[in-house]
Amino acid sequence: MVHTWNVKIHLFDADEVRSDDEITTAHAVLTTSSGTTLEGYGRARRNPVDRDIPEIGEELAAARALRHLADRLLKATTDDIEQIEHHKVHLHI
Repeated sequence: MVHTWNVKIHLFDADEVRSDDEITTAHAVLTTSSGTTLEGYGRARRNPVDRDIPEIGEELAAARALRHLADRLLKATTDDIEQIEHHKVHLHI
């Protein structure tokens, strides 16, 4: 049986998050086939001396949001295993 999980990444620039800095914020949302959701967040700040290339900030913010999401998914998995096994576990990644 195939299960499909979806990840959506929402990107916001400084104007949308009311910041004076050159910040891009990403919000990643994972939805499993059973409807469970997990979220991750990431930010990227452009150094004022760097060229303004929005795609680079979006890539970095999205990567950080996905990393945060992955960490949260591993934590949820660890918690689920510990609940079943009744002892602490450490997953090797």
